[in-house]
Amino acid sequence: MTMQKLKEKYEKKVVPEMSKKFGRKNKFSLPKIVKVVVATGTGSLKDANKKESIEKAMDAIAGQKAAKNLAKQSIASFKLREGMEIGYSATLRGKRMYDFLEKLINVAIPRVRDFRGLEPDLIDNMGNISMGFKEHIIFPETSEQDVRDTFGLGVTVVTDAKTKEEALELLKLMGFPIK
Repeated sequence: MTMQKLKEKYEKKVVPEMSKKFGRKNKFSLPKIVKVVVATGTGSLKDANKKESIEKAMDAIAGQKAAKNLAKQSIASFKLREGMEIGYSATLRGKRMYDFLEKLINVAIPRVRDFRGLEPDLIDNMGNISMGFKEHIIFPETSEQDVRDTFGLGVTVVTDAKTKEEALELLKLMGFPIK
C-alpha cells in the first residue's frame, strides 16, 4: 500500500464511516491526521561517531533530514551546557507522513517483540497518540549489520480531533492496531 492508497482509504472508507457514526455531513469537520513527529535523544553521548550514526539512522527512518535539538539551558548535575546537541527530531507532513504511517502500521509495529496491540490510553485528551520504541531496528531502513548501538525513539501522531473518542475511531479506521 503506497501513500496514495492510505490517503484513498481515508477518503473512501474512513470519511463515510466517521460521518455516519458522528452524524456530520461536512467532511471537513471530521478529524484527520495533521502531522507525525519522530524524535530521539542522544543524551550525554560524547562520541561524535555514535551521534553521527544516530543522525544517519534518523534520516533514513524519517525519510528526510532530522533537525538537531539543542539544550536551552545549562544543567550542571547533568554536565549539560547551553547549546549542546541533545537529540534529533523530524516533523513529517503530506506524502512523507503517509509513507511513514504506512511503514509504521504495516512493518514496524508488528516487528515489536511480544506486541499485542496499542493501548487506547496512549491517546491523550487532545486526540494525539504518542508511542515509544526501545530499539530503532524495528524499522526496515536500518540494516542489522550496520547497527552498532541501538537507540530508542518516540513517535507522535498529531490529529485535529476534538475528543479522545474521535481520535480513537480515526486511528482504528486508518489501521492502527489498537486493542
